[in-house]
Amino acid sequence: MSSFNKVLLMGNLTRDPQLSYTPSNTAVVDFGLATNRKWTSKDGAQKEETCFVDCRAFGRMAENVNKYMKKGSPLFVEGRLTFDTWTGKDGQKHSKHRVTVENFRFIGGGSGQASSPAAQMDSPATEEENSSIPQKGDDDIPF
Repeated sequence: MSSFNKVLLMGNLTRDPQLSYTPSNTAVVDFGLATNRKWTSKDGAQKEETCFVDCRAFGRMAENVNKYMKKGSPLFVEGRLTFDTWTGKDGQKHSKHRVTVENFRFIGGGSGQASSPAAQMDSPATEEENSSIPQKGDDDIPF
């Protein structure tokens, strides 16, 4: 049986990106992304929920996220879900799911620096990939 692992998220950074480097000098950035969902319940009440997702990007993408994004900046992320496990200092095993970013797109109009022309030019998304990304003003954007 074949499998498919693709994650598409659009939200706002929950904290400033944290840049580090691997021993082989590859850039790695970790950041949190918050996505919102709003709906009307059966009784007519407005409801909202927020989902917080940890994300990680590598290489030039990591450097660009770190350079242009900050807490509150809007970002569109495309990636895959990964499962990390580790043993803590206390000897306990820990695990969590994370999105490994394979592509991203700066979204203008937020509190971040993403609206600068340099930020748009440094985005690794191609024109073909950008055509499938929801644009500002779409009515179905969840936040």
